[in-house]
Amino acid sequence: MNRAILNIENQDFINSNLDSNTVQLLLQNTDSGTVRIKELVEQIEAKNKCKSKLPTWYNTPQIYFPNKLNIEQTSSEITAEYKSNLVKGNTLIDLTGGFGVDSFCFSKQFKHVTHCEIDPNLSEIVTHNFKTLGVNNVTTLPIDGVEYLEHSSTTFDCIYIDPSRRHDSKGKVFYLSDCLPNVIEHIDMLLEHSKTIMIKASPMLDISMGFKELKWVKEVHIVAINNEVKELLFLIEKNFKNNINIKTINVTNTKNQILEFALETEKESISSYGLPKKYLYEPNSAILKAGAFNTISKSLTIDKLHKHSHLYTSETLIEFPGRRFEITEVIPYNKKVITKRFSKSKCNVITRNFPETVAQLRSKFKMKDGGNLFVFFTTNENNEKIVIVTSQLKK
Repeated sequence: MNRAILNIENQDFINSNLDSNTVQLLLQNTDSGTVRIKELVEQIEAKNKCKSKLPTWYNTPQIYFPNKLNIEQTSSEITAEYKSNLVKGNTLIDLTGGFGVDSFCFSKQFKHVTHCEIDPNLSEIVTHNFKTLGVNNVTTLPIDGVEYLEHSSTTFDCIYIDPSRRHDSKGKVFYLSDCLPNVIEHIDMLLEHSKTIMIKASPMLDISMGFKELKWVKEVHIVAINNEVKELLFLIEKNFKNNINIKTINVTNTKNQILEFALETEKESISSYGLPKKYLYEPNSAILKAGAFNTISKSLTIDKLHKHSHLYTSETLIEFPGRRFEITEVIPYNKKVITKRFSKSKCNVITRNFPETVAQLRSKFKMKDGGNLFVFFTTNENNEKIVIVTSQLKK
């Protein structure tokens, strides 16, 4: 951490060049005796990545930013605030602290938070930023959090861990046992230090495998922002043996779409099926990730088009945790009919339970992207391939 970056003239340079071309700045070769232009450009690039993701950090003077990769890997302020409201108590330890966004939000719910970060430089940056942000109840330790617990007798009200979602040989991973640190390998040790553990997992993680790998899972939260799943959160409570509760939330610009259900209820529920009616519904990405396909049909009393299509329909318009469409036309999947109807027309193509991709269909029928029409290529309850022409309804 180069503290000279925090000097007034360097901070002024950073803030006055947030909209500048960073490549051109690098070519200026304006290195000073204490700060290189490359370091200032790195601050500019990292701060710009925080503008919408971490507005508190972006808008606070004298914040020191790590490299932009650290910013890309950290939780957003929205998701950190969400998870911090799931637990509370006196003490929490964040074993994989990173840039400290999660610890910052947890500090509002706990009397004291311990932030562990194995990278000493990043730990120093976080220490400075917490002081700048006025956070006084977080202790920062430049250590491996798991190793720290292994040699400690201290217990906590909650342990939070965000294992790395990349593996040296496998690239992106889908199982907790492939992440670093290996939560599965250390779970018994962790439970000796707390009865409550929160694990943040990759959006790509297979949830059913998470249930198999972990024990005493009490809740799973699937968090999406504007229909993109950002985080899976496993909440473990030692000796918990009741039904697992699953909660999905899709944070949008207008309102939050929430669906909560019990895992066993989904397994026991049976969907009703029907042909397309007046309205069509597409669940948001958090619900699709959760696999709440029967729960949606039963709880909202709407028909599913097909077991594997994950599209729903009703005669009367209802509130729905996802996108809503008004059906204007249903067409059999016939090349001649579809070509005549859509050739060179603008439309948004969507496939659900259909053998061809969007790209293949656009090429095949010469369909242009865009416009107000939303065209679903899917399969109905009679296993017939159909095309549903719709217009999207306002939320």
